[in-house]
Amino acid sequence: MPIFRPFRRALAPVLLASLTLLAACGASTGPASSTTGTSSGGGGGTTSSTRIGHVFVIVLENENGSTTFGPGSPAPYLSTELLPQGTYIQNYYGIGHNSNPNYLAMISGQGPNVDTQADCQIYSDFITAGGPVAALDGQAVGQGCVYPSSVQTLPDQLEAKGYTWRGYMEDMGNTPARETATCGHPALNSQDGTQTATADDNYATRHNPFVYFHSIIDDQTRCDAHVVSTAPLASDLQSIATTANFTMIVPGLCHDGHDASCASGETPGGLGAADNYLRKIVPMITASPAFKKDGLLVILFDEASSFASDATACCGESAGPNTPLPGISGLGGGITGAVVLSPFVKPGTVTQTAYNHYGLLRTIEDIFGLDHLGYAAASGVTAFGKDVCSNAAKSCSGL
Repeated sequence: MPIFRPFRRALAPVLLASLTLLAACGASTGPASSTTGTSSGGGGGTTSSTRIGHVFVIVLENENGSTTFGPGSPAPYLSTELLPQGTYIQNYYGIGHNSNPNYLAMISGQGPNVDTQADCQIYSDFITAGGPVAALDGQAVGQGCVYPSSVQTLPDQLEAKGYTWRGYMEDMGNTPARETATCGHPALNSQDGTQTATADDNYATRHNPFVYFHSIIDDQTRCDAHVVSTAPLASDLQSIATTANFTMIVPGLCHDGHDASCASGETPGGLGAADNYLRKIVPMITASPAFKKDGLLVILFDEASSFASDATACCGESAGPNTPLPGISGLGGGITGAVVLSPFVKPGTVTQTAYNHYGLLRTIEDIFGLDHLGYAAASGVTAFGKDVCSNAAKSCSGL
């Protein structure tokens, strides 16, 4: 949900004033796995692995969990067909408002700042204050959008351990005048022209977390190889060798449910369009060899519908060093709910344990034996446990 420039200008002084007041107060096949056990579920696949080796995340937009999963949901495929196939995390939370900081949290553990809360209308460099990274919870202290190379990400961690990753961004590169087909983003410190969809381009830079870190975008060849449109996804899923260990899929502004009416004229828009997209994309993933072998698919939403409707938080989230209220009107991004499909998941299970995007990052890091970045290391944040991966001998991470 974007905050347009007049509102951003009004919001920034309020938040900064509050902050001042507070201050005065080609893929690897994944981890080595045992072949002593067999589990089933999540699309009917089987696995001979006892450890998850491929994680898939699909990120949708701006919906309260009570709407998506409640009676008369506009998303019947997600709420009535997929839910019985996996685990429903009823109390899954966003970590803030608006969209952008939620995406960044999923791959870095960095909390919101005033600019990311405003959806980075200007694709600005992050300006640090008091050093590049704070000792407390690994937070970069300052304001801005594109974090310095000293701020590490999940992709950086994965590559350092020999794992692979790929981000698939629908519609990226549809109109070259707005962005390129790979590693698409505005010029640094310029206006982001992708804040609003056009008839032939629904890509939104603010929903592509990978291009907000200098550790990724400064190596153009690397970024082009890993941050791509959704065009190669079907082909990549055909074999384990071409499926990354970590895959994030982000639909465009029509198919992610963000826009109530699609700029292209496609109907339906909103949650109905997102549901139709899932109906096409989820079977591709669950039928893939990598998913059947040792996959975990998480379908989630970035935040509740607005900071006015729900800005609640979980998991010990509190005001960070860069903004007094991560959710603008509260401490979090509200309850969105999430669905997890996997051979490691017992179909038809429900957990009421609270998790958020930092917990998702912690889960992925634990799966691949990585350190915890930013708020993924904070007390109160936990990885998905046996309540989610109830078909596994241990938690989702195998720890």
